Amino acid sequence: MEPDPARAELSAALARVQDVFVEAGTVAEAVCRLVELARELTPQAAGAGISVVDEDGACTTVAATDPAVTEADALQFEFGTGPSLRAWDTVSPQYVPDTTTDPRWPEWGRTVAEAGIRSVLTVPLVVEGQEIGALEVYATEPHAFTEHEEHLLSLLAGPVAVLLGADDTRRHQTSRPDALQEAVTDRDRIERAVGVLMERRHLDEPTARTRLLDTARARGGTLAQAAEHVLDSTDPPA
Repeated sequence: MEPDPARAELSAALARVQDVFVEAGTVAEAVCRLVELARELTPQAAGAGISVVDEDGACTTVAATDPAVTEADALQFEFGTGPSLRAWDTVSPQYVPDTTTDPRWPEWGRTVAEAGIRSVLTVPLVVEGQEIGALEVYATEPHAFTEHEEHLLSLLAGPVAVLLGADDTRRHQTSRPDALQEAVTDRDRIERAVGVLMERRHLDEPTARTRLLDTARARGGTLAQAAEHVLDSTDPPA
């Protein structure tokens, strides 16, 4: 059977996310690199950003690839409505195929369309059952994103949420807090699970990573949780 290029790309993206955890020296650096990675993984995107909401309901853009992203987010915060706010309210991805015709947020859509933003995809950031923000990409062309891009952003959303979930992350952007260490630990767990799948199922590395990603989706959990399941399993080699 020929490998699925889309699945292979998801596997490669997973490896790049894990590299960020190892190479980044601070939480702030890791978050900035992840938002750049979000734009790189979605070539249609003109920009990407991460917005969060604190315990008091105040919204902030904590990372953005360019000023247009920050301005589009600021308009959502000003109007009190928009796809990113909706994503964390509903804990579900939100897609705006065309900002000039989408009826859900007409004022916001009209304003960002005048600034050149024509389509938006955003996924929620959730940690320990608590929605804390959203990861979004913007494009200058309508209908720029598909289900494939949604999968890619969802893959990034887990690590981003881990990094931003601890209060220390927001207060001490120049230190290396426990959240980043936890992400590194998760990365090691995932690597060990990939090795186990390669040995038990006689798989090559890309296929093993894809199998782990499929397990996470099927179980409705994170990659780290899927890795833990694989490591705890006593299934004999196939």
